[in-house]
Amino acid sequence: MAEETGKVNPNPEAAKPATGAQDATKYVGTPAVGTSKAAAAAGVAGTAPSTEIDRHRRRFVWTMVTGFLMAWFLAFFRFFLPRTLFEPNSVFKIGYPSEFALGVDTKFQQKYRIWVDRTPDRLFVIYARCTHLGCTPDWKPSENKFKCPCHGSGYDSEGINFEGPAPRPMDRAKIELAPDGQIIVDTSRLYQWPKGQPSHFNDPGAFLTGV
Repeated sequence: MAEETGKVNPNPEAAKPATGAQDATKYVGTPAVGTSKAAAAAGVAGTAPSTEIDRHRRRFVWTMVTGFLMAWFLAFFRFFLPRTLFEPNSVFKIGYPSEFALGVDTKFQQKYRIWVDRTPDRLFVIYARCTHLGCTPDWKPSENKFKCPCHGSGYDSEGINFEGPAPRPMDRAKIELAPDGQIIVDTSRLYQWPKGQPSHFNDPGAFLTGV
C-alpha cells in the first residue's frame, strides 16, 4: 500500500491533454478570412468594408462613363437632323411711300440691312453692303455720305462710290408697290452697276417714281 502511494509517475506530461488536440477540437479546418472570430483566432486580418472615398470614386467613374455615352448618343442623333440655315425673309413690306422724306432713312438697317433713299424724282432701296469686302457702311448725315468702317470706302448719298478701295457702287434692291399701296422690297433681286459696264439702276424694278 505504501509502495503504491509513494510511486512517482514517470511521465507527468502524459496526463495533460495535448494542446494541439484541444485546438483541433475547437477549430476544425482553416479559419475563413473575413470572418471576425475565426480570422482573429488564426491571426489573419479581416477584409475592411468599402470606405467613403471608394464610393465617391465609383460614383465619379460612373458619372464620367454616363456623360461620355450621352455625348456620343447626341452626336449620333444630330447626324440625322437636317442642316438648315434660318435667314430673314428676303421679301418684306416697309410701309407707304408717304412715310419717307427726302434723304436717307436708316430705320431698316438692323432688321433688313437696307436704306431707303428718296430723291426729288424717285425712291429706291440701297442694300447696305460694301462692294469691297462686304462690310456694312455707316451713314454719316453730317458729311452726307456712307463710310465703310473696315477699309475706308466712301459712297455718296445715293450709294455711288467715290473714295477708298470699293470697286463699284452699292447694289439696289428690287422695289414695287403692293395692292394695298405699301412698298415691297425683295433683297434676293439686286440691281448693280459693274465697274466699266452700263448701270442697271434705271431698270424697271430698281426704283419707284411718282410716289
